Amino acid sequence: MNSQIQPSPPSSGAPRRWVVMGVSGCGKSSIGQLLATALGAPYLEGDLYHPPENVAKMAAGIPLDDADRAGWLARLQAEIAAARAAGGALVLSCSALKRPYRDLLRGADPELAFVHLDGARALIAARMQARPNHYMPLSLLDSQLRDLQALQPDERGIRLDIGKEPQALIADILQFQGSHRTNLSPPQKETP
Repeated sequence: MNSQIQPSPPSSGAPRRWVVMGVSGCGKSSIGQLLATALGAPYLEGDLYHPPENVAKMAAGIPLDDADRAGWLARLQAEIAAARAAGGALVLSCSALKRPYRDLLRGADPELAFVHLDGARALIAARMQARPNHYMPLSLLDSQLRDLQALQPDERGIRLDIGKEPQALIADILQFQGSHRTNLSPPQKETP
């Protein structure tokens, strides 16, 4: 995984609303719940907002297309908008694979920040195989990896390697939050 820091235009402050994104099996739910706890924020599991037709399609091994995701993303956008309108914090797990999906979510909150959980295909596949009773089959991993568009330099967010321990990932996110940056790859270790 490429680890370079991107330019950081000024921002109005630390992000209050977050989307933990990435392909199925990368740990969005686990990291999202830990982040919500660390921030004292409500947590929303994006998968619970999928209509039954989407869940059935994925369970049958059929990838979702943009039309399938449109209503789902609109529901998530509404949740983000409600949190912003109330001045509240929020952590949402959502694949947010493509830039247009993230743009739609960001339409509800220009200060929305993203945590892109990234890692080796083999590690993600092993995690997917270890999940009991999950509707997303391993056969859809490659289609998700094909659809995935990494965060761009102008998107507020951080990309993290899922090979790290969960608490280390949370520490990286909190460090990013404190820096008020726009886009950052994993923090670089300072050399003495």
